[in-house]
Amino acid sequence: MARKPFIAGNWKMNNTIEQGLALVNALKTAKNKNNADIMVAPSFTAINAVANALKGTGFIVAAQDCYFEEKGAFTSQVSPEQIKEAGATAVILGHSERRALFGDTNEILNKKIAAALRHNLQVIYCVGETLAEREANKIEQVITSQLVEGLKGYSAEDLKTLVIAYEPVWAIGTGKTATPEQAEEVHALIRKVLTNMLGADFANNTRILYGGSVKAENVDFIMAKDNVDGVLVGGQALIAEKFTRIIDYE
Repeated sequence: MARKPFIAGNWKMNNTIEQGLALVNALKTAKNKNNADIMVAPSFTAINAVANALKGTGFIVAAQDCYFEEKGAFTSQVSPEQIKEAGATAVILGHSERRALFGDTNEILNKKIAAALRHNLQVIYCVGETLAEREANKIEQVITSQLVEGLKGYSAEDLKTLVIAYEPVWAIGTGKTATPEQAEEVHALIRKVLTNMLGADFANNTRILYGGSVKAENVDFIMAKDNVDGVLVGGQALIAEKFTRIIDYE
């Protein structure tokens, strides 16, 4: 059975509530001719307004992170229960910016995944290597450790809604994009690691997205690859015309 495409937009620290509402109202015009799952991830402040605006459309609204504790003296952190109450049904965890700038380790992310799953949030778990790691031929080692350590202790049933996003760190916000062949190679590796961890059925059913300077101009080539089930888009997810074209890829 073919895996359902998954097109996700990560707004990062962009858009006021008003700007976010204007964007999602424009995105409602997408034909979604590929019958994809479509997700947007606004800032915490806009989750509620965006979720209300998208009620009944089928769009998925995600948070960009969550903390692993339920409540307490954790100034500035936001719990899974809080993002769920605001209207999110999914959460992005392990984005390379969280790993690089804010110290999210595989161990921390394993706890965050547990917290998200306790509240029935769909997890989009990001993995990817830096340029130095790629040039040192450590891609397999890095990706494998991020998957094994991040997903440690979970069964295939626990992770049945899991989505993996492969983001080569060297391609995020740089304008550089992994070639479709490079993306396919790492996606196949991810599927192999998932097979070893949780079985072939789980690996074959899990959707793997590519993220890293995805554009309207290159999405068709990326999506043509067998092991690429969708994309996680940054900058062009903020432009309605561009993201609509990505949703309606050829």
